[in-house]
Amino acid sequence: TIEAPMQGTIVKLLVAEGDTVEAGVGLVVLEAMKMENQINADVAGTVKAIKVAAGDTVGGGDVLVVIDPG
Repeated sequence: TIEAPMQGTIVKLLVAEGDTVEAGVGLVVLEAMKMENQINADVAGTVKAIKVAAGDTVGGGDVLVVIDPG
């Protein structure tokens, strides 16, 4: 699972469910303290679930994306 490192607002989704991603690929853009932060995959695999949408407010530790390393 990829979690939000801090509280903020989801600005943009960079992947869709079913996409194959490599480690380091951008998944979502999170705006926090007027700065945009790209949240990257820490493992390679298939995007199993996206738990947020653009415009959602998230807290630190909230699950953003689930990746199946299968």
